[in-house]
Order: sequence, then C-alpha cells, then structure tokens
Amino acid sequence: MPIDRDIALGAELPPVQFTWASSDVQLYHLGLGAGADPLDPRELRYVADGTPQVLPTFGSVAQSFHDTDAPTVRFPGIDVELSKVLHASESVTAAAPIPPSGTGVAVTRFTDIWDKGKAAVIWSETQVATPDGQPMWTQRRSIFARGEGGFGGDRGPLSTTAIPDRAPDVELAIAVLPQQALLYRLCGDRNPLHSDPQFAADAGFPKPILHGLCTYGMTCKAITDALLDGDAAAVGSYGARFAGVVYPGETLSARVWNVDGRFIATVVAPGRDDAPVLSDVELKPV
Repeated sequence: MPIDRDIALGAELPPVQFTWASSDVQLYHLGLGAGADPLDPRELRYVADGTPQVLPTFGSVAQSFHDTDAPTVRFPGIDVELSKVLHASESVTAAAPIPPSGTGVAVTRFTDIWDKGKAAVIWSETQVATPDGQPMWTQRRSIFARGEGGFGGDRGPLSTTAIPDRAPDVELAIAVLPQQALLYRLCGDRNPLHSDPQFAADAGFPKPILHGLCTYGMTCKAITDALLDGDAAAVGSYGARFAGVVYPGETLSARVWNVDGRFIATVVAPGRDDAPVLSDVELKPV
C-alpha cells in the first residue's frame, strides 16, 4: 500500500499508557552488556535490585518492552511490509533522569516523510509524560522504507554531524556477545531478522544481525562509562544514525571526540575493514 503523506502527517496516534519495573531496566541493561565485570561497582549500578540507574536509551524501548509479537508498520496513511523496513536513526532527550520504575503516557505523531526515490524515510516523534502530565522524555525516530518512494515529495536535508579533523580523543572497544541479539530481543523487539537464520538469509544477510537499538544503547553506555564516570543521570540527550549492520560476536570500535562539552562519535567494525555501524553519534551531558 503506498504511503499517503497527507493522511500520515495529519495523524496523531492515540495516547498509550504503559508501565515498567526495575526488573525491566535490569534486563535492558544486561541486553546492552552491563555486568560484564560483576565485581565492578559502576557496573552493578546498572543492575541493582529495586533502584538501578537508568540510561536514557531505555526510553526508546520502554513502551514496547513487553511486546512478544514481531512489530508491524501499519499506521494511518502508512502500511509497509516489515521486511522492507530498516531503522534509520534514533534520539532521546530526557527531561530528568528516568526513574527505575513508573508509568508513562506516550503520544506519537509523524513529523515528516522524505522521498528518496526508491525509498521513503518516515520520521516520528513520541512525547512521554507522567499520567498527570509532567514531561519525562522525547524520542525521535526515522525508518527507511524500501520501495516506498517516488511519490514526489521533498528529499529532505543532507545534514550530518561534523567530525573534527584530528585523531579521536578516545577509542572504545565494544564487545558484542555471540548471544547478544537473543538476549536483547527479550526487551520487546521480536523481529525474526535478529534470531531466525532463514529469515535473515531471505532478507539478504549471512546470519541474524544485532538490533540497531542494541548497538545504539551499547554505544551510549560505553561513552557514559568512559567519559561520564558511568553516571547515567549525567546524560541529557543522545542520538545516532544507523549506518550499517552488526553481527553478534564482533568487537566494535567507538571513536569519540569531545567538542565543546558534547561527545561526537562514529562506530565501526574493525573486523570488516572498519565498516561503518553508527554515524552522527552525539551525546550531550546535562
């Protein structure tokens, strides 16, 4: 079904109320690799019973955390096959540290649809507040829908985050466990692309790939641990563009620059000739 831009951009999805518990936060952090050193007090802050600290990236999965079905891409004016969709970018801005348990009300609207010719890029924004209306966090997301372009719309800007013309200030190794995708899928993303070898092969991949949001969260954690003393509450906003796939079992390299107090990074897979994984990574401390 072709995308109807006029209907999609005029739509605001009904409010969705959801809850999360500290055990959800613990599982999310374990899905990112937290606790690799179970004797490190900084690592244990991510998995403490009852009061784990919460990376803002949890906000990107909190609403769908308990989903057990594969996601769909069916909204007013938008109906795209899941196999044609790739996650393009993600960002989250927290109004305050996310509590380890709570209730949120999410309202999502579609903010733009770009025509890339052979594909469409669909942008959405989700604002999450407490039941009494206090802002908690804002999530922005774009997806790349293959075969859905050509409707005569704006191609969108060609903006990218400028990388300093110097060596990175720090280079961080991010180890991806062989079972990382199987663990992370328990955080609500049951897309078989990350678990079913035949589904992955049919989609053109040699084996299941890691969730983009897992790579996204792992990178946020790595920068937080290395440059913010492992303090999740010090992260004000964080975002990245998905530039390539990650295979479980790889070790990634995050190259990070401090630019006027914010951290700019790129993430590559050294074992595949520095194949890009994440670009336009930006973390702004509070």
